[in-house]
Amino acid sequence: MFPRTFSHIGVSVTDLDRAVAFYTETLGWYVIMPPTEVTEDESAIGVMCTDVFGAGWERFRIAHLATGDRVGVELFEFKNAERPENNFEYWKSGVFHFCVQDPDVEGLAKRIVENGGKQRMPIREYYPGDKPYRMVYCEDPFGNLIEIYSHSYELTYSAGAYQKGDG
Repeated sequence: MFPRTFSHIGVSVTDLDRAVAFYTETLGWYVIMPPTEVTEDESAIGVMCTDVFGAGWERFRIAHLATGDRVGVELFEFKNAERPENNFEYWKSGVFHFCVQDPDVEGLAKRIVENGGKQRMPIREYYPGDKPYRMVYCEDPFGNLIEIYSHSYELTYSAGAYQKGDG
């Protein structure tokens, strides 16, 4: 057994073109495949999507982006896409955020806000006065949560962020 690598994540949005602009301009991700329409038909992708969504999905738009470390991001805009008033239902099963790493947590949070997203909390330190590991939760313009870490996941948690005492 070995740890698998992360390939991609699919994110639903209400405006695909705006989402592509947000993620490329704000996070610096790049477009692999520009916005494309997929329809419910007998093509290979049409059949695969019917396997996933069931019959009656009709059509959606999709774009493929990539991060600096080659992780893919599929952006989906479904027919009749809607943003719930409260997209942050952390108590329900499923993915409730994704995290990016940037040593300039403050700068990236500011760019997210300037580009239509929001900052959900103040920037916090994991080890105040000891290590400079910072984090913050933000949202994209569609209500999807983006966490920002200043340091790698391994560095942040290998030091015992939740241990009582010195850590």
